[in-house]
Amino acid sequence: MQGSVYLCLPTSACEGVCVREGPCSPSRDTTRQRIKFSDDRVCKSHLLNCCPHDVLSGTRMDLGECLKVHDLALRADYEIASKEQDFFFELDAMDHLQSFIADCDRRTEVAKKRLAETQEEISAEVAAKAERVHELNEEIGKLLAKVEQLGAEGNVEESQKVMDEVEKARAKKREAEEVYRNSMPASSFQQQKLRVCEVCSAYLGLHDNDRRLADHFGGKLHLGFIEIREKLEELKRVVAEKQEKRNQERLKRREEREREEREKLRRSRSHSKNPKRSRSREHRRHRSRSMSRERKRRTRSKSREKRHRHRSRSSSRSRSRSHQRSRHSSRERSRERSKRRSSKERFRDQDLASRDKDRSSRDRSPRDRDRKDKKRSYESANGRSEDRRSSEEREAGEI
Repeated sequence: MQGSVYLCLPTSACEGVCVREGPCSPSRDTTRQRIKFSDDRVCKSHLLNCCPHDVLSGTRMDLGECLKVHDLALRADYEIASKEQDFFFELDAMDHLQSFIADCDRRTEVAKKRLAETQEEISAEVAAKAERVHELNEEIGKLLAKVEQLGAEGNVEESQKVMDEVEKARAKKREAEEVYRNSMPASSFQQQKLRVCEVCSAYLGLHDNDRRLADHFGGKLHLGFIEIREKLEELKRVVAEKQEKRNQERLKRREEREREEREKLRRSRSHSKNPKRSRSREHRRHRSRSMSRERKRRTRSKSREKRHRHRSRSSSRSRSRSHQRSRHSSRERSRERSKRRSSKERFRDQDLASRDKDRSSRDRSPRDRDRKDKKRSYESANGRSEDRRSSEEREAGEI
């Protein structure tokens, strides 16, 4: 669509967001996205809002586009970061403005020399009278510019007071012009006497009317130069304060370093002068260290002995308990064995006795039978006593 206007809104996230369709310059956007405000390609005067290319844009002395990057988003990033850290960009901006003002002052001197060559030479007295008229013109122009500013702000009372001052200055100007006219011949007085403005190096006429003076002193060019010069003075003051502060900090660090060196030197000298004292101190330190180590060793050995004793007591108790259990179990087993053996032998003897009785009752007479029974009973009784005695001896041996 022809005739459409594309408004580019620079932001910190995306430098170059177009409101209507149509992309921004791709090369410029890529450059913005790559760099930060601390980059050397960024104009430090722009970050501090005092670049002459911005201040004098649209005036008769428009300098065109700055060679370095200008971006409002980078300025916003710098303003946020400068609250936490000092980047000392004031020094770069001061150098930039100093070079620009030096060029302006050089042009002013050249214009003054040119006027001196082209205009008629006049005496020093007449020149002083003409300079007085120029000063009053400058004063009237500044007051008129102030009246217009106050009227735009709506401050009517203040603007009326300033207008009263303007009338007084006009009366003084008329008197000064009359004095100047009387001191000059009529032919020379009609010539336009020019003067170079000390602020913006523009030409001013001696016979300029109030409207022309107000337009000059209230114009963007003259006010822009005033702003640049005031900003330069402020930067000089800020840089001087920061340099003074930095010098004080550097001096303080140097004094602290020298104090530490003197203290070290004094200590080394005291040690060299009193070797016995230093040795005694070292000996005491060594003794205290050795005593502390010995205490630690003793406490460790005591704790080890306690642990060993506790372990040995517990092991001996467990061994005695196990030994008693084993002895008790062995006694029980031996008693059970002896009971089993005695019962088996008793049954066997009874069986043999019953068999012998049957046999003797069948083969012999009752008398012989009686004898044999007595004999068997006696032998069995002796055998039981011997078995009992042997079992008791066996149990006593096991115990």
